[in-house]
Amino acid sequence: MTICLIPSQITHKRTNKMNSPGKKDNPTRLCAPKNIEEMLDYLHFYASLKNYKSSIETAGKENISHQEFLVRFLSQECCAKFERQVQARISQAKFPQIKTLDSFDFNFPASIPKQKILAAAELSFIDNAEGIVFIGPTGTGKTHLANAIGHKAASSGIRTLYTRAVDMINYLNASQADHSLHRAMKYYCSPRLLVIDEVGYLPFDKQGSDHFFNVISSRYEKGSVILTTNRAFKDWGKIFNDNTVASAIIDRLVHHSEVIKIEGASYRVKDRKRKDNIAIQE
Repeated sequence: MTICLIPSQITHKRTNKMNSPGKKDNPTRLCAPKNIEEMLDYLHFYASLKNYKSSIETAGKENISHQEFLVRFLSQECCAKFERQVQARISQAKFPQIKTLDSFDFNFPASIPKQKILAAAELSFIDNAEGIVFIGPTGTGKTHLANAIGHKAASSGIRTLYTRAVDMINYLNASQADHSLHRAMKYYCSPRLLVIDEVGYLPFDKQGSDHFFNVISSRYEKGSVILTTNRAFKDWGKIFNDNTVASAIIDRLVHHSEVIKIEGASYRVKDRKRKDNIAIQE
């Protein structure tokens, strides 16, 4: 069997054809993988690098065909690669905590449209560049639900990003100050799903309101947004200090979004009372 020469060191930056005076030529070094481990490592077949010996042994015992062995080999690598990609998507999403719908208590909120939420978790709204707006009092599970759906999207290989509204605005304001606003806007507009949490807890100045509008406008009919807020739409003029800007943002958000209203007391207060009662009983 002939083994071809493979570049083990690749120079990405091209230098001038004529080397600078006094500098020696540094050609790319070529070498060939000498064994199975080196070949698998070169191809980044890391799953097979760990298991190829047992895979060969199993294939011998089961007397499977070459084609079946190849299918198993490639399936193992594809599964491992997909899992690495999923973990990368979840890491890049920057969720503050990992939440799932299975861990959400649908019995706690006084009023919650469970079927709408389960339908949203099917993720078809992302394929249609639509959105979800969770509206409800503090502590009713809006952040949990937004993160749970976002986590499912990231776990499905969809590029997702989570941010608190105030963090996004602060970052965009700082980027404008250091002339990197274009890159910052791309950061928030590129993911297929953007989760914006806690809209309404703090008001924005004019510059922040303009940035928020630009993000929503840039993603309109192009990318999906999940947004959580504790303020009714009629109060958004107070958040953005401008009724016109607030109306423009709301118009773009609700046009292709499912608005999900949640009612009830704060789960945190309930949990605190439960712990206090336990402490008193003890």
